[in-house]
Amino acid sequence: MAERRHGSEAGAVEGDFFGIVDLLDGEERKLLDRVREFLRAEVAPHANELWEAGRSPVSLRGRIAELGITGEEGDDAGVPARSSLFRGLLGMEMARVDPSFATFFGVHAELAMGSVRACGSEEQKARWLPAMTRWEKLGAFALTEPLVGSGTAAGLTTTARREGDTWLLDGEKKWIGNGSFADLLVVWARDVADDQVKGFVVEHGAAGLSADVIPHKIALRGVQNAHLALDGVRVPEADRLQHAESFADTNRVLRVTRAAVAWTATGCALGAYEAARAYAVEREQFGRPIGSFQLVQDNLARMLADITACQSLAVRLAALEEKDELSDAQAALAKMFCTTRMRETVARAREVLGGNGILLDHDAARFFADAEALYSYEGTRDMNSLIVGRAATGLSAFV
Repeated sequence: MAERRHGSEAGAVEGDFFGIVDLLDGEERKLLDRVREFLRAEVAPHANELWEAGRSPVSLRGRIAELGITGEEGDDAGVPARSSLFRGLLGMEMARVDPSFATFFGVHAELAMGSVRACGSEEQKARWLPAMTRWEKLGAFALTEPLVGSGTAAGLTTTARREGDTWLLDGEKKWIGNGSFADLLVVWARDVADDQVKGFVVEHGAAGLSADVIPHKIALRGVQNAHLALDGVRVPEADRLQHAESFADTNRVLRVTRAAVAWTATGCALGAYEAARAYAVEREQFGRPIGSFQLVQDNLARMLADITACQSLAVRLAALEEKDELSDAQAALAKMFCTTRMRETVARAREVLGGNGILLDHDAARFFADAEALYSYEGTRDMNSLIVGRAATGLSAFV
């Protein structure tokens, strides 16, 4: 890539105003550059088309596998150790081009694989993670329900009943990304015997399992969210995640993925800023580029400031994660702050584009719409604020 001059016009074009990618070591930086080229060549040209058609980029799973960016050390032979900062920047770069693609990747590589990694036995990890790392088996994560979103810790209605060496799952799940085509579904259900939440890996096509794609979405249309129905789905004890014994174990996965959403939100804001900046220097009114107007420049400056603040917070978050010191409240604060700043940034981008801001042609509209989903999933802003508030006061405001 061309050398960047941080703080100059070149740095502003890219949007990484303080050059956080330069914190990576040489090898990780080279890998991130390869990912950027893949996103530029193979994701960006089709992002609007897939978004409008409501299709997921499943056809790219082979190319994603070739990049060697999936999984952590130990998931499969040859997967090296990578820094938390690299994994965060990877999500940011994906969302910067297409938040739908970033979510498609994250559901598989973070939520589904993360559940197996955190809660599976050694045998289960050896059985599932190598194929998932190579994208031979695509994963999904089924926690949210039609009537239960924020209250999953205590209100999960999907049940699991053990009969000998088999479990029977009954219930419904909603908003399950990749759920209509995933090979392996990580389903969270409440054990009727002890009232504790447990995790199960359900294979695609299991008897009693149905999945309908949710229509009429206005955000992340490049992700196919499914409404799942489980009617006496039989799961062998061997496919129950052996170290998922309560919602506290589920929450170990969510802590990491909330941190990942902070990076994704930052990337979405970056993409919106860059779309607005490109438009501002090309679009002319009154015989001048609108980028020369004070009000437009103020919007761009505010966007850069918010993006930089989110990046700075996320970098510190990655450092805490690297040392295994990231708390639930810290992850919640990062998700809350970054998605809020993202929402404001995409609105400013849409404003810079005026009427053209509602057209897919200039990309800003896609970031504007997709931000609404990022703002809500992995815990709403309100719920994350209460997690932070509990840490700040020692008092719980949960109902």
